[in-house]
Amino acid sequence: MLALVIVVGIIVAASARLHHLTETAVTSLAGLLARHPAGGVLAFVGLAAVSAMMAFVSSVVIVPVAVHHWGPAITALLLWIGWLAGGVAAYTIGRYLGGPAVRRLLGPTRVKHFEEQITARAPFVVVFLFQLALQSEIPAYVMGMVRYPLLRYLLALGAAELPIAIATVMLGSGFLNRQYWLMVGVGVIGIGVVSLAIRVLHRRLATSREGWGPITPSRFW
Repeated sequence: MLALVIVVGIIVAASARLHHLTETAVTSLAGLLARHPAGGVLAFVGLAAVSAMMAFVSSVVIVPVAVHHWGPAITALLLWIGWLAGGVAAYTIGRYLGGPAVRRLLGPTRVKHFEEQITARAPFVVVFLFQLALQSEIPAYVMGMVRYPLLRYLLALGAAELPIAIATVMLGSGFLNRQYWLMVGVGVIGIGVVSLAIRVLHRRLATSREGWGPITPSRFW
């Protein structure tokens, strides 16, 4: 998915006409944010939160608008906050509505594999790798379903999503400024890190299996 986003971004940025049309749209939307500052922040954070809960919603496409209006640092912060909010919301759904609700949202096969391997006593590093490797809504729902301690999951979620938020903003900035080297560099590093996380996670799951014990009663720390 990341590779596809980068390829499409480079194609659009390389085309003078497409990039001009994009710049026009970005400027117009940034003007809308300027006229409605509070609403713009809430809308951006809300979209980021929804994108962390539903795979078919993506906040990536509006990141260039946010970077143009707020700058990279504030955009990364707002994006990170939105993803945290969405992760907590998905965790809450998994925890209190349980497996049937999650399976209806995601499909029965998408969560079964991880639900069987990750328990509430999984080490912090495994949960961190789980979130970093998948980069989707699945970990939050699964960790809620297995009743992993909320504060510990929030730490893992925040640690995993912060570098992704920074990388996403760098891609948005690279697109706006037509810095192809930056887009390719971030993409290569990002794919490498996620691939490594997937490899290490699979190794840890294969060697640990049930070594973390059964699902424990609900606790928040």
